[in-house]
Amino acid sequence: MKLEIQVLDSPLARPFTISRGTITSQRTVIVRLELLGVVGYGEVNESDYYGHKVESIVASLKSVNREVESCSLASGDQLWKELNETLAGDLFALSALDMAAHDLFSKSAGQCCWETLGLSWGSPPPSSWTLSVGTPSQVVREFQLNPGWGIYKVKLGTSQDLEVIAALRGHTDALIRVDANCAWSSRETVEKSEALSQLGVEFIEQPLPANAPPSEHKWVREESALPIIADESCCVPADIERCAELFHGVNIKLCKCGGLTPAVQMLQEARSLGLRTMVGCMVESSIGISAATQLLPLLDYCDLDGALLLASDPAVGVTVEQGVVSRPRRAGCGGVLRDETCFTM
Repeated sequence: MKLEIQVLDSPLARPFTISRGTITSQRTVIVRLELLGVVGYGEVNESDYYGHKVESIVASLKSVNREVESCSLASGDQLWKELNETLAGDLFALSALDMAAHDLFSKSAGQCCWETLGLSWGSPPPSSWTLSVGTPSQVVREFQLNPGWGIYKVKLGTSQDLEVIAALRGHTDALIRVDANCAWSSRETVEKSEALSQLGVEFIEQPLPANAPPSEHKWVREESALPIIADESCCVPADIERCAELFHGVNIKLCKCGGLTPAVQMLQEARSLGLRTMVGCMVESSIGISAATQLLPLLDYCDLDGALLLASDPAVGVTVEQGVVSRPRRAGCGGVLRDETCFTM
C-alpha cells in the first residue's frame, strides 16, 4: 500500500475565536493511501492544545511508511490494529491513517464506510453552526451572517457570557448549545447553568479544565441545571467509563481518539453506559467532515460545520446545509481532494 502526504494551510472565511485564542487559518495534513488502484483519503489538523504540529504529524507518518507499505488491508481497521502501539504517542497521525484506510477499504468493497462499519443509517441528528467567542453585538452579527440553522453552538469564556446568550436569544428561537472550552470554574458553571437554562440553552460542553479534580466535575454534574458534555476530558477509549460518572454525555473527535476504529468503540460503549453521544470536528476540510459523518447512526448530537468555516474548502464530499447533513452515498467516506498535484512522501 502506497502512502503519500500533503500539507495544506487553509485560510478561514473569518477569524475563529474560542476561550484559548483566535485562528485565521488552519494547517492540515492530508493522507493518501493507494492499493491496487483504489485511493483512500485521511485528514488531521495540527493543534496547539493537544501538542501536535504539522511537522510532528508528518514525521510520525513517515516513520511508519514501511509498515503501511506491507499492510494488505484485509479489513478497514487492520492498519489501526497494526499501528496502534507504534503510534500511541501520536493519535493525530494514527487518526489520519485510520480514516484513509477505512475510506480505501470501503471503496474496495463498493460500500459507504458506515455500511462496512456495520451501522444502519436511520434518522441522524442535525449539525449545529458554531459562533465564536465575542461581545454580544459581535456574536449577533456573526449569527446574522449565518441565519436559518436550527441549532447554534456558541463559544463562551468571557465576563459577558450571559449577555451574549441573552442578546442572541433576542434574535432567534433556534436551539442553543454552549461550549466554554475549559474556561469556567465549578461554581461559575453551576451559577451560569441556571441563567442559561432560563434562556433555553440545551447543554453545556466542557466547562471545566480537563485536569480539574474529578470531585469538581462530579459536583458540577450533580448541581448543574443543564446537562454537561465532555470534550477535552474525553479523548481515548479508556476515558469513557470515567466520563460516565462525571458527565451526562461525551463529544468524540477522530483526531483525539485515533480515528474511526476507536471512535466506534467509544460511542458504542458510551451508549451502553447511558451517556449522550456527540461527534465534533475541528476546522477541517470535507475529507475529515465526510469521515466523521459516517458515525451519525451512533449519535444524539453532532457538530460538523468545520468545512464551512474555511474560505475555500480544498475538498468535496458530504454537504451540511443549515444543519442538514447529507447522507453519504459515494463509496468510502465520501471526501475527495480537489487538487492531488502536491502529494509527497
